[in-house]
Amino acid sequence: MAANKKVEEALAHIRDAEKCLKTGLLKWNPDYDEAADYYNKAAVCYKAARQHPQCVQCYIKASDNYRICRSYFAAAKALENASLISKEMGELDSVAQLAERACKLYRDNGTVDTAAMVLDKAAKIIEGTRPQRAVDLYKQAVDIALCEAQPRRAAEYQSKLCRLYVRQHMLIEAAEAIRTNITFFRDGDFTDPISREVVALVLVQIARGDHIAGEKALKEWGAYVTPEEMATLSALLEAFDEQDGEAARRLLRAPFIRSMDVEYSKLARDMDTPASKKEEARNGEEGLEGSSGAQGGDEEELDLC
Repeated sequence: MAANKKVEEALAHIRDAEKCLKTGLLKWNPDYDEAADYYNKAAVCYKAARQHPQCVQCYIKASDNYRICRSYFAAAKALENASLISKEMGELDSVAQLAERACKLYRDNGTVDTAAMVLDKAAKIIEGTRPQRAVDLYKQAVDIALCEAQPRRAAEYQSKLCRLYVRQHMLIEAAEAIRTNITFFRDGDFTDPISREVVALVLVQIARGDHIAGEKALKEWGAYVTPEEMATLSALLEAFDEQDGEAARRLLRAPFIRSMDVEYSKLARDMDTPASKKEEARNGEEGLEGSSGAQGGDEEELDLC
């Protein structure tokens, strides 16, 4: 009953909106602003009634009318709401599309921070099932922050992009993105997070099978890491260089690595490590024992014959 009542209210608001858009002998111009308000009210009623498709359509109509009368912030907010409702419908492509349209209107209004934030929200919603689309949204948010000379804000969005690359095992892209993020932190005079970024970069380079690139990264940015991190990373790179799997596994369990963001700690936990010389020797001895046992069995069979 309550849902039906809300639907009736929504339909009444839609009729009022349509009246506002009509013209006649005594009314020459449509009242776009008032029509937009009615469509917005209709969308709220449809949302309460859980009529999501109709809700989205009303928010879009509200946005169109707000835009005509240059109420860009209200137009953007309506599209942002439509984007969030699309999430409830499982329409993830619409989530991204509507967020991009809202972003443009927020920028037209001059609220640039909000423009980037709406892209960030949408990217977070879709990154699990639409990772490449989420990458595009994060990149747009980074570009907006950079255009406004906000390297710290750009680094915030770039960090999310880096972690998404790692989750998708796009390690070449992750390495490049982390290097870019280090420059954002440096340019923003915010050097504290750089040490963790350097650790992440070294781990990613090792994981993609290029510990030489890891050594170069540590040499280039090593001034930003702590003495403990420098000692552990240097020993880790040496272990991979010498094919010492036992040492590599021990060093990858270092406390500061395990306390990294979950994507990097998992990367370290699941990383393929080289077989150590001790392990190779042990495996060789076991192989010899196995072959000796097989030969002994053959000799016994010959004796029986």
